[in-house]
Amino acid sequence: MIRRVRRSMLASFAVVAAFGLIASSARLSGQSGLPSTRNGEWTHYTADVRGSRYSPLDQINASNFNQLEVAWRFKTDNLGTRPEFKLEGTPLMVKGVIYATGGTRRSVVALDGKSGELIWVHAEKEGARAVNAPRQLSGRGLSYWTDGKGDERVIYVTTGYRLVSLNAKTGVPVPSFGENGVVDMKKGAVIGKGEQINLESGEIGLHSTPTVAKDVVIVGSSFREGLTVKSHNNTKGLVRAWDVRSGKLLWTFNTIPRPGEFGNETWEKESWAINGNTGVWSQITVDEELGLVYLPVEDPTSDLYGGHRPGKNLFGDSIVCVDLKTGQRKWFYQIVHHPIWDLDMPAAPLLMDLVVDGKPVKAVAQATKQGFLFVFDRVTGKPIWPIEERPVPQTDVPGEKTSPTQPFPTKPPAYSRNGVVESDLVDFTPEIKAQALDVAKRYRLGPVYLPPLVSKPEGPIAALTAGTLSGGVNWPGSAYDPEMHVFFTHACNSCIAPLGLVAPPKEFSDLDYVMGTAGQTFRPIVGGGEGEAADAPRQQSPGRGAAPLAAPTPPPPTPPPAGASAAPGGGRGGAPAGGGPFGATVQGLNIVKPPYGVIVAINMDKGDLMWSVPHGDTPDGVRNHPALRGVTVPKTGQQGNVGVVVTKTLVVAGDPLVTTTTDHPRGAMLRAYDKQTGKEVGAVFLPAAQSGSPMTYMLDGKQYIVVAVSGGNYSGEYIAFSLPATALRPTQ
Repeated sequence: MIRRVRRSMLASFAVVAAFGLIASSARLSGQSGLPSTRNGEWTHYTADVRGSRYSPLDQINASNFNQLEVAWRFKTDNLGTRPEFKLEGTPLMVKGVIYATGGTRRSVVALDGKSGELIWVHAEKEGARAVNAPRQLSGRGLSYWTDGKGDERVIYVTTGYRLVSLNAKTGVPVPSFGENGVVDMKKGAVIGKGEQINLESGEIGLHSTPTVAKDVVIVGSSFREGLTVKSHNNTKGLVRAWDVRSGKLLWTFNTIPRPGEFGNETWEKESWAINGNTGVWSQITVDEELGLVYLPVEDPTSDLYGGHRPGKNLFGDSIVCVDLKTGQRKWFYQIVHHPIWDLDMPAAPLLMDLVVDGKPVKAVAQATKQGFLFVFDRVTGKPIWPIEERPVPQTDVPGEKTSPTQPFPTKPPAYSRNGVVESDLVDFTPEIKAQALDVAKRYRLGPVYLPPLVSKPEGPIAALTAGTLSGGVNWPGSAYDPEMHVFFTHACNSCIAPLGLVAPPKEFSDLDYVMGTAGQTFRPIVGGGEGEAADAPRQQSPGRGAAPLAAPTPPPPTPPPAGASAAPGGGRGGAPAGGGPFGATVQGLNIVKPPYGVIVAINMDKGDLMWSVPHGDTPDGVRNHPALRGVTVPKTGQQGNVGVVVTKTLVVAGDPLVTTTTDHPRGAMLRAYDKQTGKEVGAVFLPAAQSGSPMTYMLDGKQYIVVAVSGGNYSGEYIAFSLPATALRPTQ
């Protein structure tokens, strides 16, 4: 039975009433699609439904960023039965109120925008349904809607995949929406040829926020980690839309086409019927004026092996444009054919109004893990610059058949490393370079789209390349400045994934191959936070040391050279000193040379790179490495995935790792860069790494920047920064 937990005491409502008298008088621009940030608010996860992450505010600038002070902070520890160490949310700010999700129960909170004081809290107690969910913890946020006449709502997806509509003023579910404020989105989710999934244990969920545009709520779908799945016959991905007032279902788009639907023939041997995933787990964007929705679609099951699904597998790893009112497909572009690299479309497609060769262009740009930015006419789907089908390396995995070509954009240039060749290997010293070459002999190196291989104890134990899994851009997304016509992003330049395959234990999976390394005991790979929902048993979660499954053990691999490491177990573990979770190492150093992470700017009218700079302090494990004593190591940046916020003059992002330097105690920094040059112009201390993308707003003449931090032993917290009164310019 689902129980609701609400704070609705009279005191809470008194706070709401009083706060209404002092809230900013700025009004929303409605659901018009114009950037609502122009009046100082932040009404969508990405600032607006176009995905921009842009605000024209400039009170905080290069001259005063270093003077920022903590205005308020909000810990999420008590929003659930245990603290959360993976807070990924980006709050909203509307009419002086902050709305955010947090905690292991994915509670919704309303906070005073000036003080951070709690106004109300809402949570759904979902029991086993949440415990079984593939996407747990607090998610990435929520959405806001108003009719402009006093009806104001916040809408979010629960851990158990329910769509909930709340009165924005009170936090109480809106009774006219769905059933007492709730739509059960598991109803209609299917497996196989159309079998309804179990409403308690069926696998489907979502971390991302709903997208609300013109009275329509659009929601995607997500599933468990796809590297070591138990079956290829998983829940099928889908995107649906509901009426924002009533919760009535408006349309459904099947991302795995059914018989008779366009694209079904790309699932050869009728493999559509025995495969799943292909959801839309990232942010969905909308052109409200054109009435078009842009869907970034993920891999089919499974991430690294597709022998059970021959063909191109539409609409896997595609950007799909559909009609806002009907869900009818308008155009699509498959960015990866027959996906086997975990190259999900990871971030919100960015809507851009450009001037290319002197002509106005309505464009949409899709950032990717492989470091490519694909840019299309958002009305027709025609590429703005040519995209070439080029030959790529082919698989030698039994039963697998890779596409002979993959799409390569001719513009813009790649913004991050997307292959590993000898010249990419770490070379701080000649000795380290020699060891890197020895380690590399255990792998198959190659360019982007180097396919996974069956791991062998004698080698190669894996294909080694960059621009897969968590390379390039990931869920934190990118930003677009509509005034400069410039794309800004953080990108992981060193997320090196060992793409090795092993036959799983028969009792674990019906797949022929899953991710793993020969000679090592098989362990399932689970997503962060799985097994940590508020009502999960208090025991060690699968992600933190689950017992391995028995598997035949081949002869042990040949030891690496002295002082080097042949590296990674079959999964996302073992952090090199360069930071982050992936990669072969050399004396604990990342096998590829820095920069490990970068902030990048691209002129979108020309498709040219403006600048690229390392982001983050050099990690402690590099700066203090005994083999590097006396060696001048330039700023390396840090491995990881973080989001940015762009203002009138700045690009702002926090460090993805914690460090201890002579400039600050152990922690991270929130950094500001000049938009024109990439020069770092300021930084303020964070107690932990940035774990959610930042946002900014203006309230009663003061600009704030809010960022989520968490990780390691630091539980989730939202921190708001603003300038001291002495640094504020007089308001005009």
